[in-house]
Amino acid sequence: MQVTVISGLFAVLFYLMGTIFQGVNFTSNKNTRTAVFTFGAIAVIAHAISAFGVIRTTSGYHFGFFEISTLIAVSISLLVIISALRKPLENLFLGLFPLAILAILTSLTVSSDYPPTDMSPGLAGHILISILAYSFIAIAALQSVFLAYQNYHLKHGHAGGLISKFPPLLDMEAFLFELLWVGQVLLSLGIVAGLLFFDDIWGIDGLIHKTFFSMLAWIVFAVLLWGRYRLGWRGVKPAIRGTLTGATLLIVGYYGSKFALEYILS
Repeated sequence: MQVTVISGLFAVLFYLMGTIFQGVNFTSNKNTRTAVFTFGAIAVIAHAISAFGVIRTTSGYHFGFFEISTLIAVSISLLVIISALRKPLENLFLGLFPLAILAILTSLTVSSDYPPTDMSPGLAGHILISILAYSFIAIAALQSVFLAYQNYHLKHGHAGGLISKFPPLLDMEAFLFELLWVGQVLLSLGIVAGLLFFDDIWGIDGLIHKTFFSMLAWIVFAVLLWGRYRLGWRGVKPAIRGTLTGATLLIVGYYGSKFALEYILS
C-alpha cells in the first residue's frame, strides 16, 4: 500500500508540473513541449503503478467507483500522450492532467464498499476492452468541447489570442472522428464480450442498465459515423452534439448505476 500511495503522489506532482508547463506554452510563445511530455510520461508511469495497487488486492480485483476511475484516467492519459506525439494535441493536457490528479487523490483517500472479486480471463478481457472504449470516447468528448470552443470563437471573428494556439479546425474535426472510430470498435467488442462471458447478464445488479445505455450509445455513434462517411454529413455541430450525447449515455450507464449501487442502494 505504501508503494501505491507514494507512486500516486509522485504522479500528482508530475501531472501538476505538466499542467503548469503546458499552461505556459498555451499562453505564451515559449516552447515547453519537451518538458510537458517528460513530466507527462513520468506521471503516467507512476499513475499506472498506483492504479494497479488500488485495483489489485490480495482478495482479487477491486473495481469500485473510484478505483475504476483512476484506471480510466491513466488509460486516457497514456493514449493522449501517444497521440500527441503525432498530432498537435498538447492543449488537451490542460483538461486531462487535472482530472487525472483528481482521480488519483480520490482513489487513495475514498474507499469503496464494492467487494474485490476474482474473474475469468474472458471477463477480465471484457473489462479491459470496455475501459479502453470508455477512454477513447472520453477523449473524443473532451476533443468535442475544444472543437465547440474553437468553432464558436472563429464564427465570431476571434481568431487571435488563445484560439491561435489551436490546430486547424478541420484537423480537430478529423481527429475527433478518428477517436470515435476506435472507440466504436472497442465498444462493439466490449458489448459482445460481455454478452458472451457473463453467465446471467439479466440477473446481475446494475449490469442490464449498463448494457442498455451502452447499446444506446453504440447506436448514436453508429448513426454519426454512418452519416459522415456514407452520407457525407459535414459540419462540427452534429459531430459535437452526437459525441457528447453518446458519451453522456455511457456515463449515465456506467457511473450512474455504479454510484447508485455502491452509495445509494447499499
